[in-house]
Amino acid sequence: MESVKLYLKYISLSIKSQLSYKVSFILLSMGNFAITVIEFIGVLALFDRFESINGYSVHEIAIFYGVINCSFALAEAFGRGFDQFHKYVQSGNFDRILLRPRGVIFQILSQEIQIMRIGRLMQGVFVLFWGFIQIGRDVDFLLVSLVLLSIIGGIAVFTGLFVLQATLSIFTIESLEIVNAFTYGGVQSAQYPISIYKKWFQYFFIYIIPLACVSYFPLNGALKNENLVLAFLAPFMGLVFFIFSLFIFKIGARFYSSTGT
Repeated sequence: MESVKLYLKYISLSIKSQLSYKVSFILLSMGNFAITVIEFIGVLALFDRFESINGYSVHEIAIFYGVINCSFALAEAFGRGFDQFHKYVQSGNFDRILLRPRGVIFQILSQEIQIMRIGRLMQGVFVLFWGFIQIGRDVDFLLVSLVLLSIIGGIAVFTGLFVLQATLSIFTIESLEIVNAFTYGGVQSAQYPISIYKKWFQYFFIYIIPLACVSYFPLNGALKNENLVLAFLAPFMGLVFFIFSLFIFKIGARFYSSTGT
Protein backbone atom coordinates (compact mmCIF):
# COMPACT_ATOMS: atom_id res chain seq x y z
CA MET A 1 0.00 0.00 0.00
CA GLU A 2 2.85 2.33 0.85
CA SER A 3 4.44 1.61 -2.55
CA VAL A 4 1.17 2.49 -4.31
CA LYS A 5 0.97 5.82 -2.47
CA LEU A 6 4.58 6.57 -3.34
CA TYR A 7 4.00 5.64 -6.99
CA LEU A 8 0.94 7.90 -7.17
CA LYS A 9 3.03 10.69 -5.65
CA TYR A 10 5.68 10.15 -8.34
CA ILE A 11 2.95 10.33 -11.01
CA SER A 12 1.58 13.54 -9.53
CA LEU A 13 5.04 15.17 -9.43
CA SER A 14 5.85 14.03 -12.97
CA ILE A 15 2.58 15.45 -14.33
CA LYS A 16 3.07 18.75 -12.46
CA SER A 17 6.61 19.14 -13.78
CA GLN A 18 5.51 18.52 -17.39
CA LEU A 19 2.50 20.83 -17.09
CA SER A 20 4.77 23.63 -15.87
CA TYR A 21 5.69 24.03 -19.56
CA LYS A 22 2.11 24.18 -20.87
CA VAL A 23 2.87 25.34 -24.42
CA SER A 24 5.48 22.62 -24.86
CA PHE A 25 3.08 20.00 -23.49
CA ILE A 26 0.23 21.12 -25.78
CA LEU A 27 2.42 21.22 -28.90
CA LEU A 28 3.99 17.83 -28.19
CA SER A 29 0.57 16.27 -27.55
CA MET A 30 -0.84 17.80 -30.73
CA GLY A 31 2.17 16.54 -32.68
CA ASN A 32 1.64 13.06 -31.26
CA PHE A 33 -2.03 13.26 -32.23
CA ALA A 34 -1.28 14.53 -35.76
CA ILE A 35 1.29 11.80 -36.53
CA THR A 36 -1.15 9.03 -35.67
CA VAL A 37 -3.97 10.76 -37.59
CA ILE A 38 -1.80 10.64 -40.72
CA GLU A 39 -1.20 6.93 -40.09
CA PHE A 40 -4.93 6.28 -39.98
CA ILE A 41 -5.51 8.32 -43.14
CA GLY A 42 -3.17 5.81 -44.79
CA VAL A 43 -5.45 2.98 -43.59
CA LEU A 44 -8.51 4.78 -44.99
CA ALA A 45 -6.70 5.30 -48.32
CA LEU A 46 -5.99 1.57 -48.47
CA PHE A 47 -9.67 0.74 -47.99
CA ASP A 48 -10.64 3.30 -50.60
CA ARG A 49 -9.12 0.84 -53.08
CA PHE A 50 -10.12 -2.42 -51.38
CA GLU A 51 -13.55 -2.80 -49.78
CA SER A 52 -12.33 -5.36 -47.26
CA ILE A 53 -9.21 -7.28 -46.26
CA ASN A 54 -9.65 -10.99 -45.61
CA GLY A 55 -13.31 -10.41 -44.68
CA TYR A 56 -12.65 -7.43 -42.37
CA SER A 57 -14.23 -4.07 -43.18
CA VAL A 58 -12.54 -0.73 -42.60
CA HIS A 59 -14.70 -0.19 -39.50
CA GLU A 60 -13.56 -3.49 -37.97
CA ILE A 61 -9.94 -2.64 -38.80
CA ALA A 62 -10.52 0.72 -37.06
CA ILE A 63 -11.29 -1.20 -33.86
CA PHE A 64 -8.02 -3.17 -34.18
CA TYR A 65 -6.22 0.12 -34.86
CA GLY A 66 -7.80 1.95 -31.94
CA VAL A 67 -7.13 -0.80 -29.40
CA ILE A 68 -3.47 -1.32 -30.33
CA ASN A 69 -2.75 2.42 -30.36
CA CYS A 70 -4.40 2.91 -26.96
CA SER A 71 -2.27 0.05 -25.61
CA PHE A 72 0.94 1.43 -27.07
CA ALA A 73 0.25 5.00 -25.89
CA LEU A 74 -0.30 3.82 -22.30
CA ALA A 75 2.76 1.54 -22.41
CA GLU A 76 4.89 4.43 -23.69
CA ALA A 77 3.53 6.75 -21.01
CA PHE A 78 4.00 4.42 -18.03
CA GLY A 79 6.97 2.36 -19.29
CA ARG A 80 9.06 5.41 -20.18
CA GLY A 81 11.63 4.54 -17.54
CA PHE A 82 12.53 1.27 -19.27
CA ASP A 83 12.37 2.90 -22.72
CA GLN A 84 15.01 5.42 -21.59
CA PHE A 85 16.95 2.99 -19.42
CA HIS A 86 20.09 3.14 -21.61
CA LYS A 87 20.54 6.77 -20.50
CA TYR A 88 20.69 5.68 -16.86
CA VAL A 89 23.39 3.17 -17.78
CA GLN A 90 25.36 5.72 -19.81
CA SER A 91 25.17 8.41 -17.11
CA GLY A 92 25.85 6.01 -14.26
CA ASN A 93 22.49 6.82 -12.65
CA PHE A 94 21.66 3.12 -12.53
CA ASP A 95 24.33 2.83 -9.80
CA ARG A 96 22.30 5.27 -7.72
CA ILE A 97 19.10 3.30 -8.33
CA LEU A 98 20.79 0.08 -7.19
CA LEU A 99 21.91 1.70 -3.93
CA ARG A 100 18.44 2.90 -2.92
CA PRO A 101 16.31 0.79 -0.55
CA ARG A 102 13.33 0.56 -2.96
CA GLY A 103 13.03 -2.15 -5.61
CA VAL A 104 14.87 -1.51 -8.89
CA ILE A 105 11.84 -2.17 -11.11
CA PHE A 106 9.63 0.12 -8.99
CA GLN A 107 12.17 2.93 -9.24
CA ILE A 108 12.60 2.62 -13.01
CA LEU A 109 8.83 2.56 -13.60
CA SER A 110 8.51 5.66 -11.41
CA GLN A 111 11.21 7.67 -13.18
CA GLU A 112 8.86 9.45 -15.58
CA ILE A 113 5.22 9.35 -16.70
CA GLN A 114 5.15 10.79 -20.21
CA ILE A 115 1.75 12.46 -20.43
CA MET A 116 2.30 13.88 -23.92
CA ARG A 117 1.35 10.38 -25.14
CA ILE A 118 -2.22 11.49 -24.49
CA GLY A 119 -2.19 12.64 -28.14
CA ARG A 120 -1.83 9.07 -29.47
CA LEU A 121 -4.22 7.81 -26.77
CA MET A 122 -6.97 10.27 -27.70
CA GLN A 123 -6.59 9.49 -31.39
CA GLY A 124 -6.84 5.76 -30.63
CA VAL A 125 -9.97 6.31 -28.52
CA PHE A 126 -11.63 8.40 -31.26
CA VAL A 127 -10.92 5.79 -33.94
CA LEU A 128 -12.08 3.00 -31.63
CA PHE A 129 -15.43 4.68 -30.94
CA TRP A 130 -15.82 5.58 -34.62
CA GLY A 131 -15.38 1.91 -35.51
CA PHE A 132 -17.93 0.83 -32.89
CA ILE A 133 -20.50 3.36 -34.10
CA GLN A 134 -20.05 2.39 -37.74
CA ILE A 135 -20.42 -1.37 -37.26
CA GLY A 136 -23.68 -0.72 -35.34
CA ARG A 137 -22.84 -3.27 -32.67
CA ASP A 138 -24.61 -2.96 -29.31
CA VAL A 139 -22.21 -2.30 -26.46
CA ASP A 140 -22.56 -5.33 -24.18
CA PHE A 141 -20.51 -7.07 -21.52
CA LEU A 142 -18.79 -9.33 -24.05
CA LEU A 143 -17.60 -6.44 -26.18
CA VAL A 144 -16.46 -4.20 -23.31
CA SER A 145 -14.66 -6.97 -21.41
CA LEU A 146 -12.80 -8.28 -24.47
CA VAL A 147 -11.73 -4.79 -25.56
CA LEU A 148 -10.49 -3.98 -22.04
CA LEU A 149 -8.63 -7.30 -21.83
CA SER A 150 -7.09 -6.60 -25.22
CA ILE A 151 -5.88 -3.13 -24.15
CA ILE A 152 -4.47 -4.40 -20.83
CA GLY A 153 -2.75 -7.31 -22.58
CA GLY A 154 -1.32 -4.92 -25.17
CA ILE A 155 0.09 -2.63 -22.47
CA ALA A 156 1.76 -5.66 -20.87
CA VAL A 157 3.34 -6.85 -24.15
CA PHE A 158 4.68 -3.43 -25.18
CA THR A 159 5.99 -2.71 -21.67
CA GLY A 160 7.62 -6.14 -21.73
CA LEU A 161 9.37 -5.19 -24.97
CA PHE A 162 10.65 -1.99 -23.32
CA VAL A 163 11.95 -4.11 -20.44
CA LEU A 164 13.79 -6.44 -22.84
CA GLN A 165 15.23 -3.40 -24.62
CA ALA A 166 16.47 -2.12 -21.25
CA THR A 167 18.02 -5.52 -20.50
CA LEU A 168 19.99 -5.43 -23.75
CA SER A 169 21.26 -1.93 -22.97
CA ILE A 170 22.91 -3.29 -19.79
CA PHE A 171 25.33 -5.13 -22.08
CA THR A 172 25.51 -2.68 -25.01
CA ILE A 173 25.21 0.66 -23.09
CA GLU A 174 23.24 1.88 -26.12
CA SER A 175 19.57 1.61 -27.02
CA LEU A 176 19.27 -1.01 -29.76
CA GLU A 177 17.15 0.17 -32.67
CA ILE A 178 16.42 -3.44 -33.60
CA VAL A 179 13.94 -3.61 -30.70
CA ASN A 180 11.96 -0.81 -32.35
CA ALA A 181 11.22 -3.29 -35.13
CA PHE A 182 9.10 -5.17 -32.60
CA THR A 183 7.62 -2.18 -30.72
CA TYR A 184 6.77 0.30 -33.50
CA GLY A 185 6.73 -2.54 -36.04
CA GLY A 186 4.43 -4.48 -33.73
CA VAL A 187 2.01 -1.55 -33.60
CA GLN A 188 1.90 -1.41 -37.40
CA SER A 189 1.41 -5.18 -37.70
CA ALA A 190 -1.24 -5.52 -34.98
CA GLN A 191 -3.36 -2.77 -36.56
CA TYR A 192 -4.57 -5.50 -38.91
CA PRO A 193 -5.87 -9.02 -38.13
CA ILE A 194 -2.98 -11.48 -37.91
CA SER A 195 -4.83 -13.82 -40.29
CA ILE A 196 -3.90 -11.65 -43.29
CA TYR A 197 -0.17 -12.41 -42.86
CA LYS A 198 1.86 -15.45 -43.83
CA LYS A 199 2.01 -18.40 -41.43
CA TRP A 200 5.59 -17.83 -40.20
CA PHE A 201 4.70 -14.23 -39.36
CA GLN A 202 1.56 -15.35 -37.54
CA TYR A 203 3.52 -17.90 -35.50
CA PHE A 204 6.11 -15.26 -34.52
CA PHE A 205 3.48 -12.86 -33.16
CA ILE A 206 1.59 -15.67 -31.42
CA TYR A 207 4.35 -17.77 -29.82
CA ILE A 208 7.42 -15.46 -29.58
CA ILE A 209 5.96 -11.96 -29.07
CA PRO A 210 2.28 -12.60 -28.25
CA LEU A 211 0.83 -9.48 -29.88
CA ALA A 212 -1.73 -11.58 -31.77
CA CYS A 213 -2.84 -13.11 -28.45
CA VAL A 214 -3.68 -9.68 -27.03
CA SER A 215 -5.19 -8.13 -30.15
CA TYR A 216 -6.37 -10.59 -32.79
CA PHE A 217 -7.92 -13.35 -30.66
CA PRO A 218 -9.96 -11.16 -28.25
CA LEU A 219 -11.08 -8.67 -30.92
CA ASN A 220 -11.91 -11.40 -33.41
CA GLY A 221 -14.01 -13.01 -30.65
CA ALA A 222 -15.75 -9.71 -29.94
CA LEU A 223 -16.46 -8.93 -33.61
CA LYS A 224 -17.20 -12.40 -35.00
CA ASN A 225 -18.34 -14.27 -31.85
CA GLU A 226 -15.80 -17.00 -32.60
CA ASN A 227 -13.65 -19.01 -30.16
CA LEU A 228 -14.81 -17.05 -27.11
CA VAL A 229 -12.88 -19.18 -24.61
CA LEU A 230 -9.66 -18.48 -26.50
CA ALA A 231 -10.68 -14.82 -26.83
CA PHE A 232 -10.89 -14.44 -23.03
CA LEU A 233 -7.78 -16.47 -22.18
CA ALA A 234 -5.35 -15.28 -24.87
CA PRO A 235 -4.83 -11.70 -23.51
CA PHE A 236 -3.33 -13.18 -20.33
CA MET A 237 -0.33 -14.21 -22.43
CA GLY A 238 0.54 -10.51 -22.39
CA LEU A 239 0.94 -10.64 -18.60
CA VAL A 240 2.98 -13.84 -18.89
CA PHE A 241 5.26 -12.12 -21.42
CA PHE A 242 5.64 -9.08 -19.13
CA ILE A 243 6.54 -11.21 -16.10
CA PHE A 244 9.00 -13.20 -18.21
CA SER A 245 10.60 -9.92 -19.40
CA LEU A 246 11.03 -8.74 -15.79
CA PHE A 247 12.64 -12.09 -14.95
CA ILE A 248 15.11 -11.64 -17.82
CA PHE A 249 15.82 -8.08 -16.66
CA LYS A 250 16.64 -9.25 -13.14
CA ILE A 251 19.08 -11.80 -14.56
CA GLY A 252 20.63 -9.14 -16.83
CA ALA A 253 21.01 -6.71 -13.90
CA ARG A 254 23.29 -9.22 -12.16
CA PHE A 255 25.82 -8.72 -14.98
CA TYR A 256 25.69 -4.92 -14.78
CA SER A 257 29.02 -3.16 -14.39
CA SER A 258 29.14 0.58 -13.86
CA THR A 259 30.20 2.77 -16.77
CA GLY A 260 32.11 4.90 -14.28
CA THR A 261 30.70 8.14 -15.63
